[in-house]
Amino acid sequence: MDNIENPQVEKVFNNYPQFIRQKLMFLRQLVLDTASETEGVTKLEETLKWGEPSYLVKSGSTIRMDWKKSTPNQYAMYFHCKTKLVDTFKELYRDKFKFEGNRAIVFNKDDKIPVEELKHCIALSLTYHSRKHLPMLGV
Repeated sequence: MDNIENPQVEKVFNNYPQFIRQKLMFLRQLVLDTASETEGVTKLEETLKWGEPSYLVKSGSTIRMDWKKSTPNQYAMYFHCKTKLVDTFKELYRDKFKFEGNRAIVFNKDDKIPVEELKHCIALSLTYHSRKHLPMLGV
């Protein structure tokens, strides 16, 4: 796992319950790995938005992740709700993921993550600005 360089982000991760921290750290690593493997993605910034670990690149749309005490058995990866991202993910992976409206992919604590499909969603988000004009984001 890549080290967290931002102390505020590290503090948020450390405050999650252990069983959820591992799940969110896995999602974090998928974002980092996908960013390093995706053409056109250069500098990935890890920061907090709304107190949640967030990942930003110039070429893309912000990805956030979080766990809420109100839904203790779930955690989620969030995408900008004013984009076509989640609608596209639903078309592609309706049978693979659970969605929350047009803003999130939601995971139950015991879900097996479909890694390649989720990395595809992450890559689409990280390259959103160059794809947003294309039908189905060019997939």
